[in-house]
Amino acid sequence: MFIAEYYQKDDGTYPVEEFILSLDNKMKAKVLWTISLLEDYGTKLRLPYSEHLEDDIFELRIKQSSDITRVLYFFYKDKRIILTNGFVKKSQKTPSGELKLAKDRRENFLKRGGK
Repeated sequence: MFIAEYYQKDDGTYPVEEFILSLDNKMKAKVLWTISLLEDYGTKLRLPYSEHLEDDIFELRIKQSSDITRVLYFFYKDKRIILTNGFVKKSQKTPSGELKLAKDRRENFLKRGGK
């Protein structure tokens, strides 16, 4: 089994946790359920729930009626999954700024030695 963890910024905040808490109750429940699927299936989780984007960054794909939410993440040693950022999707393609943010947070996480 894998363990999903929220990325922690240098100031001690957890942006994905804050993002999830800001969602309405139905979407929040669906996001948390999808994260539990990710913990159960890890690298084997595929579409429609998870998709590889690029450079070992993946996205959790959550849809609740007409609302679409994404949570970006990467895999780390010891079956850890680091959830880097989340956003409400408004366009077909994942915004490049969100992908860059996920990569920057991964780089920061790795520089801190996985903390």
